Amino acid sequence: MRCSSAVIRSTNARITAGLLSLGCSATAQIPAAQTTPVAHGDWIAYGRDPGGARFSPLTAISPSNVRSLRVAWTFRTGEMDTAFKTRREPRFEATPLMIAGTLYLSTPLGRVFAVDPETGKQRWVFDAGVDRQAGFGDFANRGVAFWRDPSARAGSACSTRVMLGAIDGRLIAIDAATGRPCAGFGTGGTVNLRAGLHNTPYELAEYQITSPPAVLRDLVVVGSAIADNNRIDAASGEVRAFDARTGALRWSWDPVPRDSADAQWKSWIGPLAHRTGAANAWSVIAVDVERDLVFVPTSSPSVDYYGGERLGDNRYANSIVALRGSTGKVVWHFQAVHHDLWDYDVASPPALVTLQRDGRMIPAVIQATKSGQLFVLNRETGEPIFPVEERPVPASTVAGERAAATQPFNTVIPPISPQRFTAADAWGPTQSDRNACRDMLASLRNDGPFTPPSLEGTLVTPSNIGGAHWGGVTYDHVRQLVVVPVNRVAAMVQLIPVDRYNREEAQRESSRLDFEYTRMRGTPFYMRRRLLIGPSGLPCTPPPFGSLVAISLRTGAHEWDVPLGNLPSPSGAAGAPGSLNLGGPIATASGLVFVAATLDRAIRAYDTATGRELWRVNCRPAAVRRR
Repeated sequence: MRCSSAVIRSTNARITAGLLSLGCSATAQIPAAQTTPVAHGDWIAYGRDPGGARFSPLTAISPSNVRSLRVAWTFRTGEMDTAFKTRREPRFEATPLMIAGTLYLSTPLGRVFAVDPETGKQRWVFDAGVDRQAGFGDFANRGVAFWRDPSARAGSACSTRVMLGAIDGRLIAIDAATGRPCAGFGTGGTVNLRAGLHNTPYELAEYQITSPPAVLRDLVVVGSAIADNNRIDAASGEVRAFDARTGALRWSWDPVPRDSADAQWKSWIGPLAHRTGAANAWSVIAVDVERDLVFVPTSSPSVDYYGGERLGDNRYANSIVALRGSTGKVVWHFQAVHHDLWDYDVASPPALVTLQRDGRMIPAVIQATKSGQLFVLNRETGEPIFPVEERPVPASTVAGERAAATQPFNTVIPPISPQRFTAADAWGPTQSDRNACRDMLASLRNDGPFTPPSLEGTLVTPSNIGGAHWGGVTYDHVRQLVVVPVNRVAAMVQLIPVDRYNREEAQRESSRLDFEYTRMRGTPFYMRRRLLIGPSGLPCTPPPFGSLVAISLRTGAHEWDVPLGNLPSPSGAAGAPGSLNLGGPIATASGLVFVAATLDRAIRAYDTATGRELWRVNCRPAAVRRR
């Protein structure tokens, strides 16, 4: 039996992979929730098992001995040595896989490493040769997938494969033993994902792959990341399945209905609605092998903040969609946000779990959202296990726009992040900060959750990085607890008519105040937005700015809610509890939750039962060599 390891992760690109010695342990008993058997200590997919529950059965490290953990070794990708040669700084966000005694991890520049998990020594490296000068918006890669060919002779070439979705839109099959491309897959080991789309990307950076593919039997299922706020007919967000041996296309599903026979065609209204792009799946896809189901989290349609050319609920977008794995046909879908106007992508990966309720075992899917909701659905039907109701929300005041009249809310599980924030709640470390924040907030339209974008400017809470994010949830099967990292920050968004746009003013605000301006082509507007940050560099919302929240799926109640890390102040003022965070937690059968993801560059362990922080180690950045 090999000793197992847990990986230090950070969203800061200057922190590279490290490991902590965890020792050997016995496997804990887990309810029948996993969709594929996972060998003891292995981590075969982004969420450990293909269903994405992010739960480890290891028990050697417990609340009683976690304080004895020490860094065993550090592995550096070398990516930051050349980061200054890229147009944007790449971010290391990968969850390494641990399979049969080897770690596999990937980088934004398209390199894949095989690493010895006991020593940290590199076994091989593959370089996809990503163009460093391309202007990728999300210059990140969250990991690779793994496939074993059951019909191949053990040890033969490409009998085990690492599947890389490179940021420049390529799906690459790599021999897991040697790091060489699998020549029989696609063309020389590569499938060009930019080819064959309904809406063609207009430039390299519009269509990207940032999350690992999913594997279902002999299929590799892949989504895409699309720059979706630039034009109404952005690149289309098809989800596609390819043959894992040959790279041949097996099926394709487009979240924007292109055929009038589709059941949701009528939920897209207007002459240009069915030419809409995006609604893509840039987050992690989960699979249920036994039920032949693929669970796809979809994003907002293009453009993000104005839907006048795509009226209606826009069903399939901003949804969790269950597809039949063998055909790609829709089995069911649940929409988390109707007619999205807030960039409320379903960013958190779905987690497939089994609940014990009223003496029955219920297959379920957990979906956390940017809007601060936690939906728990029957995995086979999509019906809510915890009731959901439609509640009235504010109307749009923008000509040509028709916001949805209602939005879905869980009636039992409280929101995982605050839903309302007013000028009276303005926070800051000093009185001048509080005054500045109060003035900003008082000028914005603020009618509660789902207040639509406006010409005067709208307060958006949770913001586009608020609520739950791409790190996902972890589910403790033993305790029936969901643990979710959340952000609690607000933003403002404003629509500026094209004839009122001032380029010089926009450039000044972008450089001084971090405002983001985007020309939403095909609409009469520019978009202007920023997080609500005070003069000290800290958010205007009250701390904690980031939290770790535990929810019981026995009762729906919040069991605990604790600050996640600390947020340092860029201005030198005192920081505040709860860091903005991006990254996923891991729960163990022994009763621990491990999580990094914070801006204070640390990995922490929490007691699953109480939320008490038990251990922390700081991750120090490597020096960047400039040539």
